[in-house]
Amino acid sequence: MTSRVGGAPRLALAACGLALAACAPRLKPLPGAPALAMLPRAELPAGHRRIVFDWQLDDRDLTARGEGAARVAPPDTGRLDFFLAGGGGSGAAVLVANELRLPSQAEDMSRRLVPPAPLLWASLGRLALPPARDTAVRVDGDTLRADIGLPVAWRLTFVRDTLRRVERVDGGRIVEWVERFPGARVRYRDEVRRRQLELHITRTDDVSGFDPEIWDLP
Repeated sequence: MTSRVGGAPRLALAACGLALAACAPRLKPLPGAPALAMLPRAELPAGHRRIVFDWQLDDRDLTARGEGAARVAPPDTGRLDFFLAGGGGSGAAVLVANELRLPSQAEDMSRRLVPPAPLLWASLGRLALPPARDTAVRVDGDTLRADIGLPVAWRLTFVRDTLRRVERVDGGRIVEWVERFPGARVRYRDEVRRRQLELHITRTDDVSGFDPEIWDLP
């Protein structure tokens, strides 16, 4: 009896999740001509950098904005800090290779702000996807697109040699994505949870290095 009662909420949650996922846009066929081109290298540029940005989060139950900074150390380490306007809260995330580290506090707002590691890296211009067994590439003018995985798990868009967009695909639907726009804007959207984070980069500084302790979170 207990297991049946306990299972009902879990089934309801699962059904709700499936319904939300069904609202995510379907992945369309790759446009352009088939190509054997190699994917451009999308790596962090040499040198330590501090990137300052404004951010805005639009969620189903709140809108928040503030300022933030990313400290980036190539080839594969970075930290992002978010500060809520008015001093009402903060959040942080550290990337080391393909590992995403968040603060241990359950109330930390990073859990709403930060996308998964591959998409967070994509927001900084680095391509870091999990291994996949198949890749299809098509070229349309100066735009190269690639589907990764069989079935497709990721779609990439490059304009010339610049990584512009990374989409995560599940069940033939685009469930979340990051796009890097000209004009120093970055947008992340979770199509299932109807959550969107937009960054506007206001300054990028070259620095000599960072204190190693910044890669540790409480």
